[in-house]
Amino acid sequence: MVNEIAEVLKKVRESTPLVQCITNYVTVNDVANILLCFGASPAMVEVRGEVEEFAEAISALYINLGTLTGEQKEAAVAAARRATELGKPIVLDPVACGAISRRREVVRELLDCSRITVIKGNTGEIKSLAGYSGKMRGVDSVDEGEGILDACRSLAERLNTVVAATGKTDVVSDGRRTCLVENGTPLFTLVTGSGCMAGALAAAAAAVEGDGFVASAAALAAMGIAGEKAAELSGAGAPGTFRVRLFDAVYGLTGEEAAKRCRIRLV
Repeated sequence: MVNEIAEVLKKVRESTPLVQCITNYVTVNDVANILLCFGASPAMVEVRGEVEEFAEAISALYINLGTLTGEQKEAAVAAARRATELGKPIVLDPVACGAISRRREVVRELLDCSRITVIKGNTGEIKSLAGYSGKMRGVDSVDEGEGILDACRSLAERLNTVVAATGKTDVVSDGRRTCLVENGTPLFTLVTGSGCMAGALAAAAAAVEGDGFVASAAALAAMGIAGEKAAELSGAGAPGTFRVRLFDAVYGLTGEEAAKRCRIRLV
């Protein structure tokens, strides 16, 4: 699987997939820049009257519910429906679905009208969607991760999709296969949007890799490795410097280095 992950990173650089992002305004700039550093092309198209036409051009769609406005919601549903008709991969980040009932309703509507390739959320969000008790503080998970393997597997199997839960150790499952991605750094918790950026990378990876399980593992491994490299250069007491170094690390990450540094195991 390490070699498959390295190949995904190479394919993103070679093909420059166009990733449409309907995402939250807190992290929209970082999401765009991390995609550029990864080798993809970001497009922040979220106007209801534009998304269906634009779906013809995209390689993948990333939907993030972080600061969900009424227009974003309508645009996300229309974009997801059209992307599904065209066979384009969709990554959904159900931000704060464990804390706000409206978000859960939007998730259900998206699942009803489209084919979601990957659901990427933090531990609390994924456990909430799976029907487990997940601990949330607003949009952040304060969950210790107990039961997350079963939650990912059961949710993936029930929805026939790939589920990726981010945390101290990331978990990816398609219901049949499950892996742990152990790369990362505690500094991610001090930078707003690290989860949003990881979701965008998952969309870029899904654009070039038809196996959503491999694509998600590759994206989370790349994000984790880049975080480790950025932390090594910035130091534990410099989250601002870390944020800048993170973009540099993603930009400089090669498939060969990812294969060497990747800590991933099937469970």
